[in-house]
Order: sequence, then C-alpha cells, then structure tokens
Amino acid sequence: MQDIFMTRLHEFTIILYALSVLLYFFDFMHNNQRANRVAFWLLLFVWILQSSFLIIYIMEMNRFPILTIMEGLYFYSWVLVTFSLVINKWLEIDFIVFFTNVVGFIVMAIHTFAPARDSAITHAEQVVSELLFIHVTAALLAYGMFTISFILSVLYCIQYDLLKQKKWGRRVMRIADLAKLEHISYLLSVFGVPLLLIGLILGVQWAIIQKPDFLWYDPKIISSFIVLLVYSSFLYLRVSQKMRGKNIALLNIASFLIMLINFLLVGNFSTFHY
Repeated sequence: MQDIFMTRLHEFTIILYALSVLLYFFDFMHNNQRANRVAFWLLLFVWILQSSFLIIYIMEMNRFPILTIMEGLYFYSWVLVTFSLVINKWLEIDFIVFFTNVVGFIVMAIHTFAPARDSAITHAEQVVSELLFIHVTAALLAYGMFTISFILSVLYCIQYDLLKQKKWGRRVMRIADLAKLEHISYLLSVFGVPLLLIGLILGVQWAIIQKPDFLWYDPKIISSFIVLLVYSSFLYLRVSQKMRGKNIALLNIASFLIMLINFLLVGNFSTFHY
C-alpha cells in the first residue's frame, strides 16, 4: 500500500512539473510575469516533494541514492530543479530556467515511469498503462487546442475578407474583431506546443518500455515531431519575426492540416501506433 501511495505521489509530482513547464513556456513566449510566478511556486512545490522523497530514500537505504542508473536520474532531476529555482530567484535568467526544466521533466518522467523501479510485475504494468494514458491525454489536449486555434484562424480569414470587401452587416458584427481572433488563436498554440512535446516525450518512453524492437524512424514518430516543428516554427514567426494578419492565420491553417494528416493517416503505417 505504501509503495502504491509513493508511486501516486511521484505521478502527482510529474503533473505539477508539467504544469510548471507549460507556464514557463507561456512566459517564454509571452513575457507574462504572472505565469512566471505561478510556475516558480509550482516548481518550488515539486522541489519540496522531490527533496522529501530523497530524504525518505536515504533513511530507508542508509546511503545516498546515486549507485544505480535510476537513482542517478532522480538525483540529476533534483539537481536541475534546484538550479532552476536558484537561477529564477537570484539570477533572473528566465529562458535558461525554461529550457533547464524541459530537460528536468524528461529525466523525471523517465525515472517515474520506468517499470524497473517496481518489484511487482503487475504494478509495473499498471504504471506503464498510466504512462500511456497520460501520453494520449496530453496529445489529445494539444490536438484540441490546435483545432480551436485553427477554427479561429478560419474565422479570422472570413472576417478579414468581409472587412476588405466592405461587406458590413450582421455577420461582421457577430464575428469577433481581428485582433481578438488572432490573439486567442495564438495563445491556444502557445499552450498546445508544450502539451504536444510532453505527450511525445511520454509516448517515446512508453514505446521504449513496451517494444523491444522500437524504431526511432517509425513514420508516426517522425510525423509527430514534424508537427511539433511546424507549430514551433509558427510560434517563432509570430513572436520573433512579428508576422501578423492573414499570413500568420493561413500558416496556422496549414499547420493544422499537417497535424490532421498525422492524426488520421500516418498511424496506419506505424509499426506500433494503432
């Protein structure tokens, strides 16, 4: 019972860590200090939980947990979180904090969901099943955000053409103004990209555990990372290159169509993704 409780706490820590990474990414893209503060407090709570697990393990094993690969991964994750908190609090180099925590989250996910850390085979299988569940949930949440973002971009193009043709009427009044449509569409993509990244990280972890013949060049993996790259490029052009207006809306629509192909078609050619 105690092992199951500790496993649940580890999984809860992963969820908090994922939320912190999401908010740091939002701050990275949007320079939002409120998101940065919430992400910091979530990360602090993650550090408290990790430190508690570390102390409990030291007391149980009567040694420092660095003698195995999995112990080393956990301690490495704790070190990254500690450094992130120090950098965020005293050095105020926010971008380093975000990228450090992406690496820390990957390491923490590998440690938490590796079945080797559980003695019982049935319990290990349950953990792997939960890993798959979180992977699918994160990916579908990202796809949902991309879908709404796509719809808003379509509405933007419709509204843009109506205003350009000076077709004033009830239809124009019922559609939101262009700035609002573009901003909300962009925000949904900002949250969708890190969610998709988290989903891909956990999905690859699941495939490595479950499939001894796992292939990195599987069509589904390649296409999923292409989708991530396309949406990341969309955000880059929106933020760094200041692309605005109908061009960025059309790019968002094209990105969604690529995602749709990946979601509906590419899985049929995968060796493990059904």
